[in-house]
Amino acid sequence: MVDIVPDSEHRGLVARLPPRLRGLALLARFDRPTGVWLLFWPGAWGVALAGGIAGHWPLILWLLLGSIAMRGAGCVYNDIVDRDLDAQVARTLARPIPSGLVSIRLAWGWLVVLCLVGLVVLLQLHPLAAGVAVASLAPVAAYPFMKRITWWPQAWLGIVFSWALLVGWSEVARDLSAPMWLLYAGSIAWVIGYDTIYALQDREDDALIGVRSSALRMGGHVRGGIAGFYAAATALWAAAVWLVRPDPFALLALLPAAAHLAWQVATLVPADGANTLARFRSNRVAGLLVFAACVVVGSAG
Repeated sequence: MVDIVPDSEHRGLVARLPPRLRGLALLARFDRPTGVWLLFWPGAWGVALAGGIAGHWPLILWLLLGSIAMRGAGCVYNDIVDRDLDAQVARTLARPIPSGLVSIRLAWGWLVVLCLVGLVVLLQLHPLAAGVAVASLAPVAAYPFMKRITWWPQAWLGIVFSWALLVGWSEVARDLSAPMWLLYAGSIAWVIGYDTIYALQDREDDALIGVRSSALRMGGHVRGGIAGFYAAATALWAAAVWLVRPDPFALLALLPAAAHLAWQVATLVPADGANTLARFRSNRVAGLLVFAACVVVGSAG
């Protein structure tokens, strides 16, 4: 039996909002900022490894705003699509839509508002990067349905949550070259690893209602599977770094991130909801460590 940590905990500033505003904030997960950082960091990696960190701080800030808005929009859309499933899962039944705090009509309106903020960010980009950003809409729209048709919805989430990397790199480098794709592939592997950790919280409910996940697919081999994806992520990041700066010492910049991911696997307790949530949230630090490596390599390359 997994110890479940509720998805909506109504803490901090969000808890002090009037009911309707609180419902909208919860719907966009403003009370749970980890997802914003996990969406933002790959975009920052792309900017940094492309060598743009010194002259592109406004771009970093625009990517952060875009991450807040589009992560919120993605959560709202996901909750609209998944409202029936959420009502059957212990961790998600208190979400604003299944709990009745927010109506479907209001949720759609809130989605439009968040997308308009994303549009403002889009207008700051050059044509190549803007086109790359627009291309993300199709995989984003398809994501909520993946858990119904594949055991690997986490891989699709990796495609979506790593997309800002393509935007950041193309905005700075004005190309879509090999280091970007290797960094992107590594990010996808990283997302599969950390979202499998997150999915451990729902294994029992998912099995009962027929929802698929990598955590269920891996079964008793979940720790080894996560380790494998984290190892693949590190190897792909190292390959991207090597193409930018073919120097063995440049690879050392990735050691802190690799050590952090190894710590996650070594201390993971799959049946403990608090432990799995803490390991998932610690990927904010992993993202920061990879960003630091990209800054070092991109600035010297």
